[in-house]
Amino acid sequence: MWRLPRPWAPHSGLRFAAVTAMTRIAFFGHNASDTAVGRRVQAFRDDGVEVVGFMMRRGPDAPRGWENIDLGATADAAYLQRIRAILCGARIAARAREKLAAADVIVARNLDMLATAFLARRLAGLATPVIYECLDVHRVLTRNDPVGFILRRIEGFLLARCRGLIVSSPGFLKNYFEIRHRGRYTASVIENRLASGSDYGPRPDKSAAPRSAETPLRVGWVGVLRCARSLDLLINLARELGPRVRVEMHGRPALTEVPDFHEKIAGLANMSYHGPYQSPADLAGIYAGIDLLWAGDFMEAGYNSVWLLPNRLYEGGYYAVPPIAPADTQTAAWIADKGVGFSAPEDLAVTLPRLTQHLVDDRTPILERRARLLALPTATFVQQLGAHRAVIEAALTPRGARR
Repeated sequence: MWRLPRPWAPHSGLRFAAVTAMTRIAFFGHNASDTAVGRRVQAFRDDGVEVVGFMMRRGPDAPRGWENIDLGATADAAYLQRIRAILCGARIAARAREKLAAADVIVARNLDMLATAFLARRLAGLATPVIYECLDVHRVLTRNDPVGFILRRIEGFLLARCRGLIVSSPGFLKNYFEIRHRGRYTASVIENRLASGSDYGPRPDKSAAPRSAETPLRVGWVGVLRCARSLDLLINLARELGPRVRVEMHGRPALTEVPDFHEKIAGLANMSYHGPYQSPADLAGIYAGIDLLWAGDFMEAGYNSVWLLPNRLYEGGYYAVPPIAPADTQTAAWIADKGVGFSAPEDLAVTLPRLTQHLVDDRTPILERRARLLALPTATFVQQLGAHRAVIEAALTPRGARR
């Protein structure tokens, strides 16, 4: 069974009394430097929940905006090293027993951190409720081989012992959890909206004059630049349309997935890589500099990439930049439901340049979708207060008392 979390109601009797006594969660995160991790921490804090992090990191340790227990370094795609990191991280967390025991609920992001959290809880002799946050179904979990089977069994074993499951897209429930783990969980869908407690600046002015049709059409790729096929499609787009289009890339390339990122874009005059950015401080400037947003992903083609709703969808929507997504994905369905962007079917190497050329020649469809984005309420893109608190509330409610 899965449900949408109910908004926090300040007069909900016994249930309210249970959650107001809760002041702290222990958040087991896979990468303390990940912008999405910071966004989730902020979202919990916006709801009045105190957060202490128990987090691994990728790269050197650095100051965080929250109290954090460093569980050690890990790396992308280093699966054998990840097993050692789970064991070491659990021991470090258990040694911080006083801080771990002070938490009323443990939230664990991704399967490796779920395993770390349960092992740390056991080593510390605690019985704290655990919530599993799954924002990506990794490709290894979908494999029909012994490795995939074993990892799904581990996930199912731990999931059945959790007090809740958080996913960011209903596609994950429909296409994975309901098939692989039916009956083992109670889920809450909390989309990857912007955290409500941060300052994103005002939304664009509805009456702003459109950019001249004589200027290049600017297509943006923003966030973790992890998809080799997306890069190839955008390179192909830049070459096909030449000076009529510019591709603007902002974020950190995942060099484990796209090791030749910098070499591939070198020498292309109409492709620009602007490097990492700070969120939310840099977002307004980034999205003001693009006309369309590439919202596709093929890193987990056929699986996670089809089911997800990416962060950039909500960032771009807030700043009224229409997205483009591959057809027949959860992202394309979201776009079509709201009428705020474009989708392109396969073969994308042909259809994406064709669509973009049409929009270069006639920018009216972009302006129409921009207007629809601005007509949507801010709550479409920014998380409303209470959703995260409601998940914690449910985890603290005795199973027999849940409605």
